[in-house]
Amino acid sequence: MAENAPLEENKKSLNFIEQIIEKDLSEGKNNGRVQTRFPPEPNGYLHIGHAKAICLDFGIAEKYRGVCNLRFDDTNPTKEDVEYVDSIQEDIRWLGFRWENIFYASDYFQQLFDFAVSLIQKGKAYVDEQSAEAIAAQKGTPTQAGTDSPYRNRPTEESLDLFLRMNRGDFEEGAMTLRAKIDMASPNMHFRDPIIYRIIKTPHHRTGRTWNVYPMYDFAHGQSDYFEGVTHSLCTLEFEVHRPLYDYFIDLLIDSECGKDGDYRPRQTEFNRLNLTYTVMSKRKLLQLVKEKLVNGWDDPRMPTISGLRRRGFTAAALRNFCHAIGVAKANSLVDAQMLEHEVRADLNENADRVMAVLHPLKVVITNYPEDKKEMLLAENNPLHGGHRFVPFSREIYIDQEDFMEEPPKKYFRLKPGGEVRLKHAYIIKCEEVIKDAAGCVTELHCTADLDSKTGGLTAGRKIKGTIHWVDAKAALSAEVRLYDNLIETDESGNIPDDFIEALNKDSLEVIEDARIEPSVRLVAEGTHYQFLRVGYFVVDPDTTPDHIVFNRVVGLRDSWAKVKK
Repeated sequence: MAENAPLEENKKSLNFIEQIIEKDLSEGKNNGRVQTRFPPEPNGYLHIGHAKAICLDFGIAEKYRGVCNLRFDDTNPTKEDVEYVDSIQEDIRWLGFRWENIFYASDYFQQLFDFAVSLIQKGKAYVDEQSAEAIAAQKGTPTQAGTDSPYRNRPTEESLDLFLRMNRGDFEEGAMTLRAKIDMASPNMHFRDPIIYRIIKTPHHRTGRTWNVYPMYDFAHGQSDYFEGVTHSLCTLEFEVHRPLYDYFIDLLIDSECGKDGDYRPRQTEFNRLNLTYTVMSKRKLLQLVKEKLVNGWDDPRMPTISGLRRRGFTAAALRNFCHAIGVAKANSLVDAQMLEHEVRADLNENADRVMAVLHPLKVVITNYPEDKKEMLLAENNPLHGGHRFVPFSREIYIDQEDFMEEPPKKYFRLKPGGEVRLKHAYIIKCEEVIKDAAGCVTELHCTADLDSKTGGLTAGRKIKGTIHWVDAKAALSAEVRLYDNLIETDESGNIPDDFIEALNKDSLEVIEDARIEPSVRLVAEGTHYQFLRVGYFVVDPDTTPDHIVFNRVVGLRDSWAKVKK
């Protein structure tokens, strides 16, 4: 108990899983060991729902000084790929976790096959030559018993011979399956002679063409936990109905020649899965988005995949904090995406440097500023951490089009004809003249500056209600800025319609080709975060080149969730 006791700082209120583990430890179960595993199927990229599971599996092991292994559930070669194996490892590392060992369900193919053979020999499994549709029709209903397969009582020797021939490749896919012989009248539908092996002739990413039969999830998962020494198998709630079958097969395994000495056995515990507003979390649906090119790949910043969130600019710390904040429970719920964005803002507010960027430039000429003069003005990098940089200033600058209005409403404190604003880190300016094109569109403003109003000047303390950002027209860099919004349009409760393709937000991406940004960001590395003053948080995208910088908006500055929390 002492060896695996939680760290002192974590001895606070425990969630129900931690309560189970502490009870197990106090009773001396599994010799005081805590071992978990994260078992993804390598058939797609991980999403934020998996991030919750990762934080839980690895976090529990860390808290109780135990072990968490990474195990790939690679039992279906038709859907799995090395690309997914590599991406899963990258995502886990990025989140800040390290596994003790890497295992694969395919590591146990021989053991699982031998176990299946032993079940056939003991009359607890048989080969069925019916179609999947016929088998499903015979299962009955929760209130009506199923119908026995005509092959249920075929001789053991015949089933064994057929199973061995299935693996030799003598039969086509779908020709027959191996079913566990349990109880066709069981109130638990999963006990009605479940399929435990099927024929698949697609080469496997690790074993090639060694096998022509592959175990089903219910036959592979629990046994893999047992082989590895897992003590606490943490799954989402949809696997709760599978738990009796999980325990059934482990009981049979323990009693077989494949079993271990001692009283060790893994225990499955279910927790609520993460459902997030404004997106989909189904791997099937995410794959559809990718294959139909409705998004730009798995790492599209609108995707809920970990790689997409990373490219969007969400930080690993923010995701971990989010997963901790939502906690674990025994009932599913829908989490507002604003809660995730709140955690991202909190992290970036503390860690991102500030710069000035103008997304929609409007030229301003300061007529009383010398044409040949150029200054380098001092600006703070981050008010929480300190540090400074210099920004260039000259006669011509850009402000954002939204910061000027020719006929403003009351309480408009930005720039207007005859009005004054303070330029951040610079001077107070007054709009003297508005220049328009032939169509009547504003193209340029002529302003005068109070040249004594800069920090340290005689009029620096003059009270001006509005402060706006700007960039130097000559020194500013041109940048592509990608503004991302919610992928899915939902109802007022955040629910997604059944036809999620029709619900795709057609305005989920806006690309600004020629934004202007101060030159301090030149040649920064991809993944670098900034707060664009008064605009939002942004990150340098991997598409950036030395001659073409690309920014993704991570989140805006407004935080509705913070108001809700109050």
